[in-house]
Amino acid sequence: MLTIIGCGNLNRNDDAVGVIIAQRLQQYLAQNPHPNIRIFDCGTAGMEVMFQARGSEKLIILDASCTGSEPGAIFKVPGKELEALPEPSYNLHDFRWDHALAAGRKIFADDFPQQVTVYLIEAANLNLGLELSPVVQHSADLVFAELITIFSQNVMA
Repeated sequence: MLTIIGCGNLNRNDDAVGVIIAQRLQQYLAQNPHPNIRIFDCGTAGMEVMFQARGSEKLIILDASCTGSEPGAIFKVPGKELEALPEPSYNLHDFRWDHALAAGRKIFADDFPQQVTVYLIEAANLNLGLELSPVVQHSADLVFAELITIFSQNVMA
């Protein structure tokens, strides 16, 4: 089972890129079903990421980044390099997807994906708004196309 999770905030322009890609993939799968692929829009809910990933062999997370790199830059990073245990807190808003990776592995052990890949697209605009910037839209299209290729490989594997 391959699970793909889009993360981000639809109201913050380029921060929405992970969610927008996930929604496009959901539309694609509605027309081209693959029984061993699941796609979720988890928004900003890190706890949901942890629970939706459970039971999958492979996990792909899609999100925006803000590292000071060139806007639209695409980073494909092994999940192990990004996972981090959360600081103690009583606020679930502080529990992000990187925390979900570490906590899910600890809580669910073998029932949590061992193969995790994170696609990050460098944001150009994180202000309030509903549109992706052109450079981030182009990068989203590239990631979408790469994931469709992965779907084909996953079905045949």
